[in-house]
Amino acid sequence: MKWLESEFQPSTLSVSQQLKELNWFQTKAQPFKGMTIRVVSERINTHQYEANILAKAFYDITGIHVIHELTNEDDVIKKFSAQIMTGQRLYDAYISDSDLIGSHFRQQHVISITELINNQAKAYTLPSLDLNDFIGLAFTTGPDGKIYQLPDQQFANLYWYRSDWFANADYQKLFETKYGYPLGVPQNWQAYEDIAQFFTVDINEIDGIKIYGHMDYAKSDPSLGWRISDAWLSMAGVGDKGLPNGLPVDEWGIRVEDCHPVGASVERGGALNSPAAIYAIEKYKEWLIKYAPPEAQQLTFSESGDWAAKGNIAQQIFWYTAFVPDFTKQGLAVMNQDGTPKWRVAPSPVGKYWQKGMKSGYQDTGAWTFLSHTPDSNQIAAWLYAQFVVSKTVSLKKTLVGSTPIRQSDIDSDYMTKKAPFLGGLVEFYRSHARNVWTPTGTNVPDYQGMAGYWWQAISLIIEGKVSVTDGMNALAEQIDSHLLELQEQDLTCGPKVNKKINPSIWLNKSGAPKAMMPNEVKGKTLPFEEAINAW
Repeated sequence: MKWLESEFQPSTLSVSQQLKELNWFQTKAQPFKGMTIRVVSERINTHQYEANILAKAFYDITGIHVIHELTNEDDVIKKFSAQIMTGQRLYDAYISDSDLIGSHFRQQHVISITELINNQAKAYTLPSLDLNDFIGLAFTTGPDGKIYQLPDQQFANLYWYRSDWFANADYQKLFETKYGYPLGVPQNWQAYEDIAQFFTVDINEIDGIKIYGHMDYAKSDPSLGWRISDAWLSMAGVGDKGLPNGLPVDEWGIRVEDCHPVGASVERGGALNSPAAIYAIEKYKEWLIKYAPPEAQQLTFSESGDWAAKGNIAQQIFWYTAFVPDFTKQGLAVMNQDGTPKWRVAPSPVGKYWQKGMKSGYQDTGAWTFLSHTPDSNQIAAWLYAQFVVSKTVSLKKTLVGSTPIRQSDIDSDYMTKKAPFLGGLVEFYRSHARNVWTPTGTNVPDYQGMAGYWWQAISLIIEGKVSVTDGMNALAEQIDSHLLELQEQDLTCGPKVNKKINPSIWLNKSGAPKAMMPNEVKGKTLPFEEAINAW
């Protein structure tokens, strides 16, 4: 009752329903009382809340001690890979990105959630877990229909903008006079570019402070790879239609045939060095240099996160909603005195190669992942903790702390309706169809942990001017193809069967991805916020 009254409010459950869940955890944990389990996750607000508050609550209720370690995302992947390679039990469970789904179902190191709840953990699965209530389950399900990971948190990379500046009548008049259409939420990349030009150059200063029409980051660092591999190419329109990921070509530019990856380069039927991919990287680099603060080129993902909160950024095309808690603190330059933000998030604009029916951006789904060699007692104790931190008893409060919703019931709750004006469009996004079109890396990528590092190294060379965009993307495609060829020698489920190289024009002249070069951008298009959301 202490935790119910002091911490686990609000909830979509009644107090009696919450008490029933907590009593279940207390009862089922009896055989494991006194055990210590170790879990690890990346360092974001949601997981800090779990590590600092929920782990203590779980111990008080169950007697199971949890060491919930926080580290950088790339380190989570390194630890996960090390445990697989050595077979040593470093952790009893991981909260790792669902981006690894293509590895999980092929390499069989992970015990699926489906197997857990149907077999060894059947008696320890919360009756009110309600899998159908999780909004990200499609992202953690393999082609075999098994659920490999249980979503713990989700956040999307959306379009962020200063809605107060966009509502300024003088700015609206100036913009429409020069560009020929209204200042609003951009629907395509040309509109984003026009708005970036407008605020950076035409407006230039507000109240004596230099402002910028764009914000990004580009330091040579693993996070630079995620900036691009986290579906930037899909926003440009590189892949094929299909949800949650393009088929047969996905947002990494990898083509699959009958679940077998066959190549990333255009010569093998992929799209990683296609005209659309080159266009995506050219725009990323051009906007960074022309419209972002000069410091952006030397910032990592985490270092760039609070820049827009300083009050001198007009818009940001690639902004993670995990930053919402940090952008809604009282006293910030981007906050009103009544607690409402001066900014909003909306569905991101798309590039000229994008077509309706394609995914439109990236959604990070951090999910509970269990390795098959973990001892049963540790695995079940960790499974109890995983269920606790996603249970309906605590999930709504956790959503409010981290702005990373995982349950439909929480999103639809009356409490979220009341909070919506204070969250800058986050609730509207998650109540729209758009949340299904912003998706993580999919099953076309057969070895995420082994392949992810190629991205930041390749993009670094392009940003530093050491290679051209075309040469850099050709080299990246060749690296991915080489990795696929190496995997082809292993005995993997749905392993690669790499195509022979042929003249790129043969693939470019076929329908779908890889797509032939298109003419210059069409005219910019914008919509008011309400229409931009309603479009989904």
